[in-house]
Amino acid sequence: MTLFNWRRQAIIKAMPVIHPLRGTPPWRTFWGRFRRQPIAMAAGGFVCLLIILAILAPWIAPYNAQTYYDYDQLNAGPSLAHWFGVDSLGRDIFSRVLVGARISLAAGVLAVFIGMVIGSGLGLVAGYYEGWYDRLIMRLCDVMFAFPGILLAIAVVAVMGNGMSNVIIAVAIFSIPAFARLVRGNTLVLKNQMFIESVRSIGASDWVILVHHILPGTLSSILVFLTMRIGLSIISASSLSFLGMGAQSPTPEWGVMLSEARSDMVMAPHVAIFPSLAIFLSVLAFNLLGDGLRDALEGDGPES
Repeated sequence: MTLFNWRRQAIIKAMPVIHPLRGTPPWRTFWGRFRRQPIAMAAGGFVCLLIILAILAPWIAPYNAQTYYDYDQLNAGPSLAHWFGVDSLGRDIFSRVLVGARISLAAGVLAVFIGMVIGSGLGLVAGYYEGWYDRLIMRLCDVMFAFPGILLAIAVVAVMGNGMSNVIIAVAIFSIPAFARLVRGNTLVLKNQMFIESVRSIGASDWVILVHHILPGTLSSILVFLTMRIGLSIISASSLSFLGMGAQSPTPEWGVMLSEARSDMVMAPHVAIFPSLAIFLSVLAFNLLGDGLRDALEGDGPES
């Protein structure tokens, strides 16, 4: 080994090892904030449990929600055999609430998802191109906002006909303008950022800019709003079924169960209490989960 090589090796060994800086992964930062919110964690746990129960409902329900009738215990209260009691036709309320969770959750989630996809697309176009695109889309949203959501849904179902599929479409329609305005506002802010100008300067198409750069920047706001909107959709779908415009008896849907319980609320209040609790707790859980997600994603939640 020459003197030069020996000195070179000695210098290299004496140099400190420099590791590249490693920032905290975004998902870990988010989880650190979210898990320090006990209310949001409890709400998230309840939502996960509700989803699992809804998926497994046909297999874990103690009785068939539509074909089981116990004529010896009409309107009987809660017992070991029937945890939530029995309705006026002898059907097990616990089984019907479980199976009803599948229908109500599916309606709420699907309606919001459809509204999110269409509304987000319109919001991206309106915010990015502005001009007459923006004016036309926002004026249509203003017209839809002029009607109360449930009234607009009733009008849509009245035109299209009764049925759960039409209820989902109706609830999705009045969700569209809310998502459109949310995404439009975010797009107006993001499209003038330096990184968007850089991408545009290298010749990226509008489609690439919208889908690969602006849309990801709006996802956190969309996720929070979507979570909170599911609760409203569950109430809306149940309300339409309660009015006889959605699911029809004997379908074990929460709104249908409340509608059937109207005549028995004085003598057998449990028939209405448990479906009402299911709606209340589900909506509350989704709203609290949305609050927790917002605080964690925006950095307002506790970090230590």
